[in-house]
Amino acid sequence: MIRLFGILIGLGFTVVVLWALLWGAIEVGPVLAEHKQFTEPTAEHEYHREPKALHLSTDGPFGKWDLQQVQRGYQVYKEVCSACHGLKFVAMRDLAELGYSEAEVKAEAASWQVPGIDATTGEVNTRPGKPTDYFPSPYANDVAASSANGGKVPPDLSLMAKAREGGAAYVYSLLTGYREQPAELLREFPDAKSPPGTYYNPYFSALNIGMPPPLTDGRVTYADGTQASTDQMAKDVSAFLQWTAEPSLVKRHAVGWWWVGFLVFATILAWFSKKQVWVPIKPKRAKA
Repeated sequence: MIRLFGILIGLGFTVVVLWALLWGAIEVGPVLAEHKQFTEPTAEHEYHREPKALHLSTDGPFGKWDLQQVQRGYQVYKEVCSACHGLKFVAMRDLAELGYSEAEVKAEAASWQVPGIDATTGEVNTRPGKPTDYFPSPYANDVAASSANGGKVPPDLSLMAKAREGGAAYVYSLLTGYREQPAELLREFPDAKSPPGTYYNPYFSALNIGMPPPLTDGRVTYADGTQASTDQMAKDVSAFLQWTAEPSLVKRHAVGWWWVGFLVFATILAWFSKKQVWVPIKPKRAKA
């Protein structure tokens, strides 16, 4: 009787599961039929490109920062990108990690204007930055940023290398990816023509981006004599943004290897301890 009762419960459970699956299929069918764009090809699906390969000194478990390259990337950010994008999560004192001396950090901080308050009137003003300040936003607020950029707020770049799939390679690909729209794209998708005020870039998810090409050959002059080609500047600023997103990357690698060594040593020690403890104890043989 108990066995029969268990069989009936199992059958009932099976019927309920099958009914739920059937009902779900019935409900989903019309939804998929109404959204054919999920299955039909789109311009974004057909012409979007994955980030190009980018090889930096931090690649691999033994990677280290190329401080000269990251310093060049900071220069590109300061002279080009900072006009529209902020670094609100990065303090100016953090530049010391890039090889700048204390005096150089203070000088760099002072070269930025940050929001302040007049001590006598209480009015909002600007003042030279201090090492304890964070990099300022180029706009007072999002409304001002949107108004100055055609209704779009330029994203903060502090964590951009972690926020986008591909990391630094995405940044590099985007900066070097501007081009004319392919004729075959317009033939296949006439409605995909870049709207006024946008620029075609296959590494951007929507294909058309509102940011004009920010880099051109010779846009900056590197102090170390490196030729400032568009490709070189894109690599340098990508390396810098990788640092802003993960400043502890190299330290994390070093700590990881320390723990790997410790675990290997502990495993070997445990194996020898086991041998030492159990060596005088002989296992009993089973009688035939």
